[in-house]
Amino acid sequence: MNEQLKVVLSRLLVTVCCILFAFCACAPQKDKMFKKSRILMDTQVTVTVISGSRDSAENAIDAAFSEIEKIESLTNLYAAGSEISLINKNAGVSATKVSLEVLELIGKALYVSEMTDGAFDITIGAVTRLYDFHKKIKPEESALLKNISLVNYRDVTVDRSASTIFLKKKGMIIDAGGIAKGYAADKAVGVLKKQGITSGLVAIAGDIKAFGRKPDGKPWQIGIRNPRGTDQDDDIMATLPLSDMAISTAGDYERFFLIDGMRYHHILNPKTGYPAGGCRSVTVTAKDGVFADAFDTGIFVLGLDKGMKVLEKLRFEGLIIDSEGKMHFTAGMREKVAIKKPVS
Repeated sequence: MNEQLKVVLSRLLVTVCCILFAFCACAPQKDKMFKKSRILMDTQVTVTVISGSRDSAENAIDAAFSEIEKIESLTNLYAAGSEISLINKNAGVSATKVSLEVLELIGKALYVSEMTDGAFDITIGAVTRLYDFHKKIKPEESALLKNISLVNYRDVTVDRSASTIFLKKKGMIIDAGGIAKGYAADKAVGVLKKQGITSGLVAIAGDIKAFGRKPDGKPWQIGIRNPRGTDQDDDIMATLPLSDMAISTAGDYERFFLIDGMRYHHILNPKTGYPAGGCRSVTVTAKDGVFADAFDTGIFVLGLDKGMKVLEKLRFEGLIIDSEGKMHFTAGMREKVAIKKPVS
């Protein structure tokens, strides 16, 4: 082989290698699952995304966490500087200027109250503050009777044009605990999508919002706990495929204590101030996490018959486990859910 031919072949080999290198560099990376967890809103928050880039995934996840932190700072009942605390401080005195987020959140809460005939009531704070589930303290009946008069969502005035909230009675307390996590999940998913993420999942305790699908093309699988089980994974009694939907479960097992065989749990009836009876847990799926979160509480308080009517009216899917442990499904939920083990 003469020297001129060797030079030509050498240059050709270099050219081919460069082309192959450029092709490999430009080829899209395979999508992978990235996940991070933090403690926010007094619970564990996990954000999962599907992406071909670790940097893009981590930037999106961090942005989602920042959004959840923002919602927490606005709605935290126990933070003196939060907008919810300022509304409560000004109850019966003056209207409070609030952010668009709090205005929207409270507006949606009042809608849920209307649709559940007050079974969900964001002004329940005057009663919830009388309970201490860590120290197993329940209120005296006299204190309960006094504070229950301060629970009425109809005494909340929302002025959208002025962006203000006013509580009509002094001593009223808004407690956004029954709706804020679902709302935060919605907002976090919105941030992920703006960051270019097309598939992911935000889980704030039992409030979960999923969008898109996993890398294998299958929907996300969400577990539903046995309300009389323990905290271990094998107490998942059922699974449900979820895509572009939210799911939330309210249960009498989340925060409770027992006195003389009576279960005092955190899902209180706004009309009586006592823990609602008739259900062990309620699971609701809806397009919006804010509604799945709030309606599961309202339906829990309403009980089986009225609760099912609300689900049917709003075309939400749901599973109600009654006080005897029997499962009751909406038609759509029954078709999708896979039962792993019966409720014990």
